[in-house]
Amino acid sequence: MKRAIELHINGDTHDVLVSPNNTLLEVLRDKLGLMGTKRGCDLGACGACTVLVNGEAYLSCVMLAVDAVGKEILTIEGLAEGAELHPLQKAFVETGGLQCGFCTPGMILTAKAILDEDEHPSEQAIKAKMAGNLCRCTGYKKIVEAVMSVTNPGTDR
Repeated sequence: MKRAIELHINGDTHDVLVSPNNTLLEVLRDKLGLMGTKRGCDLGACGACTVLVNGEAYLSCVMLAVDAVGKEILTIEGLAEGAELHPLQKAFVETGGLQCGFCTPGMILTAKAILDEDEHPSEQAIKAKMAGNLCRCTGYKKIVEAVMSVTNPGTDR
């Protein structure tokens, strides 16, 4: 039985009709057309579907859409300020922290949650907290460099 819910996504309110078993990922991509959130494993193992829910990183493929009601959801589409990229988005481009780009939205949103919690995390802390986000292209070095360049501008890492 479908149910109407209201979701707050990227500063906008969306009324959507969902089944009780619809994941947040399904609603974001299939019902709202927010394609930046990627469908990877559908098991909560790869991090490609990471979004921020009330500022915390969540795997949208294992979160039911009904559990997101009343919460603030941020996807990669809502991170930039108009045409101005967020500093993390700029850093990923400048350091080469992306290649195919599939994992990039989840990586960036996880990094944002990390930096919102601790403005100056160590390189080891960044690696540990991003361990749930998988990338098959970069080897992670440039991704960590991108995050470090935002947290410690001007450092050579």
